[in-house]
Amino acid sequence: MRLATITNWAYGITVALTFVTGTTMLLASNAQQDERAAVELRHSLGKATARLNVDTRALTDHARQFLDTGDQSYLIAYRRELADLGTVERRIAHIEDAGASADELAALKEAVRWADTLHDEQSAALAANEAGDAAGARKILFGPEYERELDRVDMLIARFQDLLDRRVEDEVRAATGVAKVWRGLSEVAIAVTGLLFLCVLFFVFRQRVLRPVVKLSDVVNRLAAQDFAVEPPEIGQIDEIGDMAQAIRVFRENGIERQRLESERDADLAVRDLLSRMTQRMQGCDTLDDLKGVVQRFVPEIAPARAGRLYLVDEERNAVVAACSWLSPIHSPREFPPTACWALRRGLVHRPSGGMVDVPCQHLDFEEGHLPDTLCLPLTAQRETLGLLYLEPAAGNDDVGPTPEIYLNMLAENIGLALANLQLRDALREMAMADTLTGLANRRQFDAVLEQQLDLAHREGRPLSCVMIDVDHFKKFNDTFGHDAGDAVLREVGAVLRGATREPEFVFRYGGEEFTMLLPGVDATQAAARAEEIRSRIGAIQIAYGERDLGRITASIGVACAPDQCRLSRLVLSADAALLRAKANGRDQVEVATGPAPNVPQERRAAAG
Repeated sequence: MRLATITNWAYGITVALTFVTGTTMLLASNAQQDERAAVELRHSLGKATARLNVDTRALTDHARQFLDTGDQSYLIAYRRELADLGTVERRIAHIEDAGASADELAALKEAVRWADTLHDEQSAALAANEAGDAAGARKILFGPEYERELDRVDMLIARFQDLLDRRVEDEVRAATGVAKVWRGLSEVAIAVTGLLFLCVLFFVFRQRVLRPVVKLSDVVNRLAAQDFAVEPPEIGQIDEIGDMAQAIRVFRENGIERQRLESERDADLAVRDLLSRMTQRMQGCDTLDDLKGVVQRFVPEIAPARAGRLYLVDEERNAVVAACSWLSPIHSPREFPPTACWALRRGLVHRPSGGMVDVPCQHLDFEEGHLPDTLCLPLTAQRETLGLLYLEPAAGNDDVGPTPEIYLNMLAENIGLALANLQLRDALREMAMADTLTGLANRRQFDAVLEQQLDLAHREGRPLSCVMIDVDHFKKFNDTFGHDAGDAVLREVGAVLRGATREPEFVFRYGGEEFTMLLPGVDATQAAARAEEIRSRIGAIQIAYGERDLGRITASIGVACAPDQCRLSRLVLSADAALLRAKANGRDQVEVATGPAPNVPQERRAAAG
């Protein structure tokens, strides 16, 4: 037979037995209900008759206490309770309604009549007491006859209760016997039903529970080993096993989703780590070339699905020029005007395709109807646009997932800050290396450039000349015309020196009224001619400070050339010694070093000035 047929027959028999069991249990319950009703009747009737006995005793006590004490309150209480008693029929009506039998009511009525006889005697005693016959009144209430009548009332009430107890006991005994019979039948039916249920349960358990559970157990073990490729068995039955199979399928789907989320989280952490390391490397960059190298190395790792370029704004040319690129971008040229990019015009990220339709930038080169998913991110810092980060889909990276735009924005922000830091560092370095009065490089820049040129002259074997210029009697200008006039003289001399060479970066203000000029690749003869030309130009300077003419300005110049006249390491000392000779020989002249220069003491320099 099929499993469904067996279970249907078992279910039918079980239902029939269950119906029989329920019927017998209902009948047993009805018998027990009769038993409880009899007990409740006994309780209610006993309570009612106990109240009758209590009333009789209470009236007797009130009357006797009044005779003993003369307290009117006892008399008032007596009369109030006597008025509440009513007739015999009224006092036993509720007991008759409660279900008392005729014999029980007869015994109770006789007890009530004797109680009324006691009430008459109580009234007679109270009347005698009011008439002044206290002794007669006490004889009535405390006499032996009154006590016998009081005991008779108690005896009759006890008889009523005895009759009631015997009747209730018989009813309870009969109800208990019936209940036991039906209870036994229901227990037999329950036992048969339970046995049948256990047999069916075992059969069903083996067919519909044990076999599917074994299959599901294997699936669970593989899922516990993170093998989410396993497929749970298809169980069509709608029960706990089916729910378990569905739960396992949901667990597998959740595991696959959790693996996906973990993969996304790992990718997110990897991108964040790359951004962090890129930011650290950019903070350590000293030059723009260093920054370009960092960008070219890290951006393809952060956004592998996008090619791109880093553009910098060239304000002198009013153009945006490519500084570096990666993964060979093809849709944007290496140079274009700032107005050709909407991102630079608006100062916001611009994406012409994708979720939001927008206007494509003019610098994009694409076929009509095939707008690439480009992204232009302006590089800004302190409300100043420094450049542009341009990204487009990279060829051959279709299997790589896109980088979230929030990371691209962070990337652009970090690059912009790094560019701003470099520009600020260059500006500070330029300020530190420049003389603010003349606009020439200062002594610190001279030391750096001199070291570079000495190294180049040594490696390439070419000459290097040094010209040192000192304004004659400069202190006179300050003392006679004031420091502003002296500053004007220095500015004019600086302008002459800057115009005397095509390489103004090799002209320096050495200190005070002294200037220095380096001439790479120039020998001693050429350097002396250049120095003579400079002296002539300085002598031709005419400066009017206010309405006063500052007079003729002259300069003493010393020239040295290495390695013709001295070693490279002593180039500056040789030029300085030549300058001292020019000043010692009467100033306004050029002196060329003739041999190794001695170490010139500072005191001698001061005396020569």
